[in-house]
Amino acid sequence: MRERVRAWRTAGIAVLGAAALLTGAATGAAALPAGPVTGAAAGDDPGDGGPDGGGPEDGGDLGDGGGPGAGGVSSPTRADLMKAIQGTAFAYAKYRAYAAQACRENLPDVQALYERVARVELREHLAEQARLAGLAGDDAANLRAAISGASYEAKAMYPGFAAQARAAGDRNAARLFSEIAEDEAGHRARSARALRALEYPSSGASVPVGLVARSVSVPEGSPQVSSRTLEDLRAAMRGEALAHARYGLYAEHARANGRPRLAMLFEHAAQVELTEHFAEEARLAGLVRSTAANLCESAAGETAEGTDTYPGYARQAAAAGDRAAAERFSEIARDKLRHAREFKDALSGLRANCPDGG
Repeated sequence: MRERVRAWRTAGIAVLGAAALLTGAATGAAALPAGPVTGAAAGDDPGDGGPDGGGPEDGGDLGDGGGPGAGGVSSPTRADLMKAIQGTAFAYAKYRAYAAQACRENLPDVQALYERVARVELREHLAEQARLAGLAGDDAANLRAAISGASYEAKAMYPGFAAQARAAGDRNAARLFSEIAEDEAGHRARSARALRALEYPSSGASVPVGLVARSVSVPEGSPQVSSRTLEDLRAAMRGEALAHARYGLYAEHARANGRPRLAMLFEHAAQVELTEHFAEEARLAGLVRSTAANLCESAAGETAEGTDTYPGYARQAAAAGDRAAAERFSEIARDKLRHAREFKDALSGLRANCPDGG
């Protein structure tokens, strides 16, 4: 964004543009980059410059993300992997914000706990889920996926969110959604330029490296919007967190393939999604509360995932004969319960209790 941040019926619609980017990829994944990205911005064409695609109106497959990238698992298991990936990406982004809040409250041990759990979510849980789901393909397929999703977000999702926010009187959210739509159009154009350079090397086209992201803090606060707009913000945050993880994965593939400029394009896009888009949305949504409240929310969420969500995924994968996925889901369930205990212990160290007495 340059100085910056429902037409749809359900909050989950925001991840559809991101989910559309995951289709058609070949199998294979790598650990995801988590830290900030540095580098200079290249000249970027703000125009359209790319093919359309993305959302349901363009024929994108927004179901379980099946297709050539489905890997060796059944459709139901891949659907669960996709849900798990979306949740894991959001947990990473959220825990980073919670770590920053703990730092502001001068709680270094809690900060370190959140940072460590966030790394586990991204570099272990999501990386392995992505491998099993066949999340990324070759560089050209990844660029086509990026173009498809950015087009959907620029043309449909974020303009729809902006219109809904204006109707609700949430001017700041409407302005933010409109700015993000412009950002996504720029990313679509840069990805299209990169795809041309990749597929037609004799054309003289070069791969742009994208724009360096700025860092937006997410302070403690309450929602600054109406309940309807808040639903859209929460859905959008999940989409941005997923996009950050996905672009990080694409960047590692590009770098491994000897394409450092393409890797930088994806890395810069990943950081914009996380440190600008997600962060600006989180500010308006009141994502971050006091560290004590954040710990309560974290412990409850990890407990639910460890006792219900992931064991359910594991049972379904086992029934479908997807043994590797079942084992991984079970391992993650154990991790989740351990993280829940750690969050509860940290809360006890603050001599605080959750509202329900937990």
